[in-house]
Order: sequence, then C-alpha cells, then structure tokens
Amino acid sequence: MNDIKNRILFEDNHLIIINKLPGELVQGDETGDVTLADKIKEYLKVTYNKPGNVYLGIPHRLDRPTSGIVVYTKTEKALIRLNEAFKGSSVKKTYWAVVDNMPKKSESTLIHYIVRNSANNKSVAYPKEIKGSKIAKLDYKLIGKSDKYYLLEIALHTGRHHQIRAQLAAIGLHIKGDLKYGFPRSNPDGGIHLHARKIVFTHPVKKEELTIIAPPPHDTVWDYFASL
Repeated sequence: MNDIKNRILFEDNHLIIINKLPGELVQGDETGDVTLADKIKEYLKVTYNKPGNVYLGIPHRLDRPTSGIVVYTKTEKALIRLNEAFKGSSVKKTYWAVVDNMPKKSESTLIHYIVRNSANNKSVAYPKEIKGSKIAKLDYKLIGKSDKYYLLEIALHTGRHHQIRAQLAAIGLHIKGDLKYGFPRSNPDGGIHLHARKIVFTHPVKKEELTIIAPPPHDTVWDYFASL
C-alpha cells in the first residue's frame, strides 16, 4: 500500500499517475504476474473504502523494463478523452536514456521506418521506408556524461513499438541493460535505463495543462545523473 502511495505523482477524482518501477507490468499479460494496475486498484479500494470491483482505465503503456510515468484513469469519461489525446500529437512525452556510446551529434532529430516482429517482440528501425514499416521520429539531446555512460533526453513525436530502443540501436547507441537491443549485459533488476521522465497534457475533464515529472529509480548510475 505504502509502496504505491509513495509513488503517486498526481491524483484527483479522474486520474492517478504513478512512477513505475523497472520490471513492473502496466497491465496483465501471458505471464500472469501481478501488475501495477492490480496494485493501484488495491490501493484505491482500501484507501477510499470502495466496495466491489474498482474501475481503472489504461490510456497508454510503458514497456515492462522501462521506468517512469504511467497515467491511469479513474473514470470512463477520462479514459475515452485520454485515448484520443494519446493517439494524436497533443501529449508531449520526454524520456531519459542512459547509453553506452557518445552520439556523433550532441543533439539531433532521428527519423526511421520501424517494422515490428511480433514473433520475437522486437522492432527494427530502417533508414528508408520499406513494406510494412511505420515512420518513427524523435529528438534527442546529450545532457550528461560519466566515465562510462551518456545521458540523453528524448522527445517523442511518434509512439511506435520499442521506438526509442530501436532507433538508438540503429545509430549505435545501446541503452544500459537492454540485451534485446545490443547492450552486452542485463541489469540486476531486469530493467533497462530508459525512464519516462516528463509528460505534458491537458486534463481530460478540468481542461487545465498538467506537467508531471518523475524522478528516476535509485541506483548508482541514475543517482549520478540525477545529481548533475
């Protein structure tokens, strides 16, 4: 209970926004593992003494290994409106990624064409459009470096499957811990150093602009970059 309470970034009658840990599932999958949604429902049920099933809408997802901001809705009205917002370009999402190599440019826009392979749950980013591909666009900026790693701030313009992981891999940058996309070692917690840092969107009911920022998880690397 306190675990969820301590990770709430925003809550009102319509929304509950949580700082997801690496390795947590946003919603159920074939593993049958307990999800972040399950934990939030239990928190809402106990905190507000709700009888029966607790409604929780899920307007967007984060990959299981990724940490950071996840928006859930408490009402169907909020879910319907946020579904539309996330499909369009009105939601601004910023990520932090810790990578193994120095990018050739300290800031740039990446445009690729992504093909998703459902069989191995992986995407490949191509420089030119090919059959079955979808355009993927992001901006990155180098904002920190240590002896071994580099911190990028990334603004997403499209929301493709494993987009950041695939696009960075395509230019020779591998996210710490991300074996699937070329980093040589996994992280002890099974997560990767990709963090949904900031989200800006219009509240689906109150129509006010919300800006949410999530601190990264605690480990030696994240603590170093967060202190810069």
